[in-house]
Amino acid sequence: MRWQLQWQQWPYYRQLMRLDRPIGIYLLLWPTWWALWLLSSGLPDLTLLAVFSAGVVLMRSAGCVINDYADRNFDGHVERTKARPLAAGLVSSDEALQLFFVLLLCSASLLLFLDSATVLLAVVAVALAILYPFMKRFTYLPQFVLGAAYSWGIPMAAMATTGSVPLWVWALYLANLLWTVAYDTFYAMVDIKDDQRIGVKSTALLFGRYCHQIIAGLQLLFLMLMAWVGQQNGLGLFFYAALVLVLLSFIHQHWQAKTQGRAGCFQAFLNNHYSGLLLFAGIGLSLL
Repeated sequence: MRWQLQWQQWPYYRQLMRLDRPIGIYLLLWPTWWALWLLSSGLPDLTLLAVFSAGVVLMRSAGCVINDYADRNFDGHVERTKARPLAAGLVSSDEALQLFFVLLLCSASLLLFLDSATVLLAVVAVALAILYPFMKRFTYLPQFVLGAAYSWGIPMAAMATTGSVPLWVWALYLANLLWTVAYDTFYAMVDIKDDQRIGVKSTALLFGRYCHQIIAGLQLLFLMLMAWVGQQNGLGLFFYAALVLVLLSFIHQHWQAKTQGRAGCFQAFLNNHYSGLLLFAGIGLSLL
């Protein structure tokens, strides 16, 4: 395979990495920051903060590239994704793979700042990122694999900060996994007709007419686990006020999805950025 990455192709690479649509970065960043702030009882070490924040951007970008590579024969048949650079023929498959490996190498360079135990956990993160795009061919539960991938920065942050992963950190991991399944099911509801037609699986198809009830159940479990995490860390009024605001944001998301069709489902997905931000604010203010 000859080298094909070209600087003049940067606008298409940027789209391929979804840097023009940073919602995925936010949804990865907030849980990682929740963990770093909780584990540090306030502002974390600035080196760790920089390493994990850069890792979020690089790994999310790599995940988007390998996702589009895996879906290159499907995206052209889906209204929402047919204009993506790989599906539209603006970027070749070889370019996408080379870009993916460059992003992995950049991510690997960050491991120089971390201890060996955290590096081992990082190997799992890479495996999950590669595995997720292919799961929608074999299981109706790819959102759970995405949740596992999107949450893996939490135990990594614990290992890097304290050298161990206490029970409450695993509770935070599970909470974030459930939250991810909930909001990515909203996302999958946007494409449900196209997915049915081309044979791509998702929790939206699995849950069917019970999507809203199951998403609501996942969101309530998320809030309950977060309340327990807050209690374990001695968080105060600001955190629990944030939980109430997040509950209201979830109610609003269901209203959007039920009343505004596909556009409402997509907007409900996007609005989880603000849910994550609210929780981060609640944690940060409680730790002041």
